[in-house]
Amino acid sequence: MGNQNPSAPPRAQARVAGSNQQNRVHRTTRGLQHDNTRHTSRFTVIGNHLAQHRQLSLLAIGLGTHLQSLPQGAPADIKTLTARFPEGAARIAAALRELECHGYLRRERVRTPSGRIVSRTVSCNQPAAARSHPGPSPRTADLPEPSAAPAPEADASPQPRPQQPCEERESRTAREPRASRRPLPAVPRPECHVPGLFRAAAGVLADLRRHDAQLLLSESDTAHLTPGVAAWLERDVTPAAVRRALTADLPPEGLRRPAAFLAHRLAAQLPPPAPYRERAAAPPPARPRSRMQNCDGCDRGFRAAEPGLCRECRGGRTT
Repeated sequence: MGNQNPSAPPRAQARVAGSNQQNRVHRTTRGLQHDNTRHTSRFTVIGNHLAQHRQLSLLAIGLGTHLQSLPQGAPADIKTLTARFPEGAARIAAALRELECHGYLRRERVRTPSGRIVSRTVSCNQPAAARSHPGPSPRTADLPEPSAAPAPEADASPQPRPQQPCEERESRTAREPRASRRPLPAVPRPECHVPGLFRAAAGVLADLRRHDAQLLLSESDTAHLTPGVAAWLERDVTPAAVRRALTADLPPEGLRRPAAFLAHRLAAQLPPPAPYRERAAAPPPARPRSRMQNCDGCDRGFRAAEPGLCRECRGGRTT
């Protein structure tokens, strides 16, 4: 009876009641805390993909939230937003471009019943849904549409290139049979679909025929090549440099398909993105130089704002 079982477990330690609960409470007291009250009126649902976006600036996130909270038809131009918020027009315009690049904003140009062309701002709460929107794309939204465009036929075959600037050309090409041809090579696309960048790119392509007659492009070929030229312009390449790169060393035997040749050059010779350059500080203003005067005492020339005595003569008189 004096021998004890050495394999018997020792007495179990008493469990401290509430230790896990204290740890959970300690974890929940760290960081941000919420004191939420359920909204019943005057509220807007904002997705976390906008409120917690990793690439948008805080100004763009706040401006996107404000635009989604506005009612239908409210003014959303830069002048109105500048009058509403303390930020200047340049910062608000930059924030609008950020929202447009990431699909939260779409700016279109539409024709009113009176025939005027006006700008329309569309705020998108889902960027993925905005990319698949059937309306005019950012590349062609700034082109005016005809007031009486015929509707395309229902049994028409799909267009090989959907970036058609106006409905009239889409309906015309849908009714007219086109000879099958190989599609054009793909061209690079810019990161931000800014309408002004695409207008400048289309102007570069339209000007190529002035330098070489065989570079006369059709309207559909220009629409296909415009994003490629816009990608060059976005990388801080001047229009003159783009024109030289596209027209230099053309084949002596001529071009059978100039649009395919230009598409290949735009993709093969795409320059790297421009390095970030800090704005140089403005040099200090030059100190204005006084006019030459003749000393009244010694007739020696010296610089002064008004006629009188030179420094030596003034010193001699004081002594």
